[in-house]
Amino acid sequence: MVTSEMLPVGILPAVAAEMGVTDGTVGLMVTAPGLVAAAASPLLMLAIGRLDRRLYLCLLMALLTVANLVTAAAPGFAVLLGARLLVGLSIGGFWALAGSLAPRLVPPESVGRAMALIFGGVAAASVLGVPAGTLLGELAGWRLTFVAAAVLAAVVLAGLALSLPRLPATQPVRLASLPAVLRIEGVRVGILSTALLVTGHFAAYTFVNPILQQLSGIDAGLVGPLLLVYGVAGIVGNAVAGGTAARDVRRTLIVIVAALSATLLLMPLLGAGPVGGVAMLVLWGLSYGGVSVSLQTLIVKTAPRATEAASSLFAGTFNLSIALGALIGGWTVDGVGPASVLWLGGAFVLLTAAVMVPARIAVRA
Repeated sequence: MVTSEMLPVGILPAVAAEMGVTDGTVGLMVTAPGLVAAAASPLLMLAIGRLDRRLYLCLLMALLTVANLVTAAAPGFAVLLGARLLVGLSIGGFWALAGSLAPRLVPPESVGRAMALIFGGVAAASVLGVPAGTLLGELAGWRLTFVAAAVLAAVVLAGLALSLPRLPATQPVRLASLPAVLRIEGVRVGILSTALLVTGHFAAYTFVNPILQQLSGIDAGLVGPLLLVYGVAGIVGNAVAGGTAARDVRRTLIVIVAALSATLLLMPLLGAGPVGGVAMLVLWGLSYGGVSVSLQTLIVKTAPRATEAASSLFAGTFNLSIALGALIGGWTVDGVGPASVLWLGGAFVLLTAAVMVPARIAVRA
């Protein structure tokens, strides 16, 4: 899922060149699915009612397979964006449910580790998916990258069908439950923090390829391997945050906000060269790696009796923030340059501290 969503990040210049559009315009390949996913997250959870969650996940993965194949065959940018909308539908539906599955699949004492494993998929996409897609795009063209993503999605579809137990609905999401969930302070803090932090990250990360090339002077052929390094750092950050968030989620998030905002704000200064650029990229991966698992842990711990409703709002906000970050970053990078999106992203992340530091978060069993 996350590999398919983030693939344009690594092959952005190649798609722009073939389609005859700017880097900022190609950023719509991230913005468009993010917007659809934001709307799909709560709406699909309302629509599926008591549908078995295993069947639901299989349908979403089948849709992702088709969307990647259409992207690979797109004759023009309009068709390509249409296919990316289907990717957004699949991703939005998936993330609305993913975090709430952990308490159903493992004993209570293992929920923290299970959450870290599920959201480790985000970091694994950075380690395996996006770098591998970037390298494959450089070797065989960006279209083959999406064919490979479609094949892998089909394999995962088979895995879901064969390995997951039946997951009947236990708490169907109803429209009236959404505003009720927002009355929980921890959920409100989590949603607002998600909006600021994720918008800031993706305003910059969507354009990490031109940032590394133009700001740090790194050769285009090294971007793929460096994104692999970023992803490995993200896996480390995810593993550390998964454990610490289970014990003290508020403090974990405050540390993440401090580290990520400092990295983005200082990278235009300290990353203006190959060595500094690589070092700041590693710090970027470490600090952002724990974001997803920590925010989802906050949502689940503060709304344990309404996890699907709270998770759907979280997923909607997360994906809307991806879209807004990519859109704002696209305008900025086209108008000012790559360094400006780092300052913009850092400012958004820093604002999260104003939400998180004074918050009183009640963690429920």
